[in-house]
Amino acid sequence: MKISRDSNIVELNDPPAFDYGEKVRSLKNVRNDGTFPGREIGDVLVRKGDVGYVSSIGTFLQQFYIYGVEFIEYGYRVGMRARELESLDEPGDGDARHRE
Repeated sequence: MKISRDSNIVELNDPPAFDYGEKVRSLKNVRNDGTFPGREIGDVLVRKGDVGYVSSIGTFLQQFYIYGVEFIEYGYRVGMRARELESLDEPGDGDARHRE
């Protein structure tokens, strides 16, 4: 598994880009890197344009936020980075504050 570290970026210095419950769209296809149980490595888990909701916010490598996005259409949650997502919530809807 190859990890792209983007060593000059530390997202954790700022608040998360998305809030719990925020409606988001995938900006890219996401394949299983071996961390999604029950699916083969390389299987497409999420397609570009798929819509989901942020259900958890975690961190990775003490550097990045990882957003657990629930894709209701598929019935599962996938961990994604902010650069892989865009908000579909309108300004003023809750605390939606995507900054990328």
